[in-house]
Amino acid sequence: MLQGALSGLAAGGVYAIIAVCLTLMSRLVRVVNFAQAATGMFGSYVAVWMVSKAGIPIGLATVVGILIGGLLSGLIGWIIATWLSEADTSTRSAVTVGPLLLLISLSFILFGNKPQPFQPLLAGPAFTVSGVVISQVTVVIVVLAIVVAAASKLVLSRTSVGTKLRALSERPTTAELIGIPAKPLGVAVWAITGIISTIVIVIVAPSQSNDAIALSMLIVPGAAAALLGAFRRLDLAVLGGLVLGVIQGTVAQIDQVSFVRYFLPFLFIVGLLLWNQRKAVWDAAR
Repeated sequence: MLQGALSGLAAGGVYAIIAVCLTLMSRLVRVVNFAQAATGMFGSYVAVWMVSKAGIPIGLATVVGILIGGLLSGLIGWIIATWLSEADTSTRSAVTVGPLLLLISLSFILFGNKPQPFQPLLAGPAFTVSGVVISQVTVVIVVLAIVVAAASKLVLSRTSVGTKLRALSERPTTAELIGIPAKPLGVAVWAITGIISTIVIVIVAPSQSNDAIALSMLIVPGAAAALLGAFRRLDLAVLGGLVLGVIQGTVAQIDQVSFVRYFLPFLFIVGLLLWNQRKAVWDAAR
C-alpha cells in the first residue's frame, strides 16, 4: 500500500503543477485553459522529433521544445485577448477546446499516433523510504509543484508586475484606463504557463503513457486538483494534485478495484462540485 501511495506522488506532482497553471490562468486572465497540457505535449513531441530524426542534442532540443510549448500557448492567448477580450469566462474557456483538439490532430499528422521514444532527462532512484524506492523524477516533480506555487504567490503579492496582474484580474477596465498593458501581460501569463506545462511533461513523459491523447488528457486530473481550491487558491491546487496522485497510486495496488483509478479524477470533480453546491441544494430542499 505504501509503495502505491509513494509511486503516485510523481503523477500527483504533475497534476499539481497543471492545477497551479490552471489556477493562475483562471485568476489572472479569466480562462480555464483546456489546451494547457496539449501545448506541453506538442512542444515535447517536437523535442523528441528533433532528437530522434534530426540528430539534435537532447539538451538543445528540450529547450526548443519548451519554447515552442510556451509560444503555442502565448499564441492562443493572443488570439483570445484580441478577439474575445470582452467575452465571459465560460466563452473564453470553451474556445480553448478547439486548440486542444487541433494540437492532438496535428500531432497525429506530424508524428504519428503511437507513443514517442522519449529519452529520460532524469533517471534512477533518489532515496528509499521503508524499502520503497523514490525516483528522481518524483522528487523533482513534487518539489517543482511546490516551488511554482510558492513563486507564483510571491510574484503576485510582492512585485509590481503581480500588482498589475491582480488589478487586471479584479478590475480589468479600470486597470486599462490607468495605463496597465492588459494584452501583453495576459499573453505573458499564457506563455509562462505553457512553458511550465511543457517542462513538466518533458520530465515525466518517459516514465508513463506518452501518446498524444494521454498527455493532453492530463488536463482532467489537473482540473480536478484545481477545483479543490475553486481555481483560486494555489496551495489547495497543489494539495489536490498530490492527494489525487496518492489515492490513484494506492487504488492501483488493490487488484479488485484497480480499474477505479481511471475514473478517480471524474469522481473527484463530481464530488467537489456537489460539495460546493451543497448550500444551494440544502436551501432548495428546505
